[in-house]
Amino acid sequence: MHIDLPEKRYYKIGEVAKAFDVNVSLIRFWEKEFEIIKPKKNAKGNRLFTKEDISNFKLIYNLVKERGFTLDGAKQKLKKNPDSTINTHEIISRLESVKAELIKIKNQL
Repeated sequence: MHIDLPEKRYYKIGEVAKAFDVNVSLIRFWEKEFEIIKPKKNAKGNRLFTKEDISNFKLIYNLVKERGFTLDGAKQKLKKNPDSTINTHEIISRLESVKAELIKIKNQL
C-alpha cells in the first residue's frame, strides 16, 4: 500500500485517516488497541502522529485490512515476531513502490 503524505514532522489525525482511506474513529481505535502507536498530543489534546506512527499504521493496516488478521491475531503477530513482521512489511512496501515506478515509466513510453 502506497501512502501519499507530504514530508512533515507531525501529521494530524484527519490526514492519517485520509491517507489510509479510513474513518478517524478507526485511527483512534487502533491507537487504543495497539501499543506500538503512541501519538504526541498538543495542549488542546489533538493527536499528532510521527513518521514512525505512520509506518506502524501501515503495518497494522496490512495485517488487518489486507491480510485479514483479526485484531487479536495482529497483536499476537506483532508481539511474537515484531522484527520479522516489520522486515517483511518493509520489503513489501519497497516492492510496491518499485512496481509503481515501473508502471509510471511504462505509461510514459
